[in-house]
This record gives sequence, structure tokens and C-alpha cells, in this order.
Amino acid sequence: MTDKFILWLAVVFIGITAALFLLKTWLLQTLGVHYEVLVAGNIVMALITLISYSLNRKGMTSENANVIVRSVYASTLAKLMLCVVAIAVYVIVNRTRVSKATIFLFMFFYLVYTVYETSHLIRTSKKKP
Repeated sequence: MTDKFILWLAVVFIGITAALFLLKTWLLQTLGVHYEVLVAGNIVMALITLISYSLNRKGMTSENANVIVRSVYASTLAKLMLCVVAIAVYVIVNRTRVSKATIFLFMFFYLVYTVYETSHLIRTSKKKP
């Protein structure tokens, strides 16, 4: 990974973490979110995005364009399925105290990380000779 993906992923991660930290009181009092779950979700999404990106970069070395498309679709679907599993575990563990705002914010994290990864892959593939 010779490009700056990791650096910018760290910037996105720190930005989301800083936003969570700065809005902690408002998130807890107004929306009733589970703050620890959101922080853990942000960490998990950043790690999944890093792994997914490294797999996609390997797929980009293939001469067959279909391999690239398949690897991007597969990584996006795998990330989505991991989010669904994480949400299911959260709902099962907190059956009586489930916060819909926590679930929606976690899905927002998924959206942010997926858009970032995909846009970076598109820019990288356009630079490829």
C-alpha cells in the first residue's frame, strides 16, 4: 500500500472519533445512544475497511477487469454483512435498552467508510497504466 489510503483512513477515523467525543453529552442526553458501542463500532469499521482495501488492491493487480469489480462488490457486501451481524449482537445483548440512534449512527459509519474506500479505489484505478 504505497498510496496515502492509510493516512486518510486515520484522518477519517480520528474525525469520527473526535465528533463522537465532542458530541458525547448531546448524544447521551438527547438521543440516548450507547457511546461505548459507537466507539467500538468506529474502530471495527476502520479495521474492516483497512482489510477490505488491502484485498481490493490485490484484486487490482489482475489483468481481468471483472476481478476488480467482483472484489469491490464482495468487500462491500462482506462489510455490510459484518455490520448486520454486529447490529444483531447489539440488539440481542441490549434487548430491553436498544437505541435506534446507535444503530443508525453505526450504519452511517458504514456509509462513510464504504464511500471513502470506494472513491479511493476508483481514483487509484484511474491512475493505473
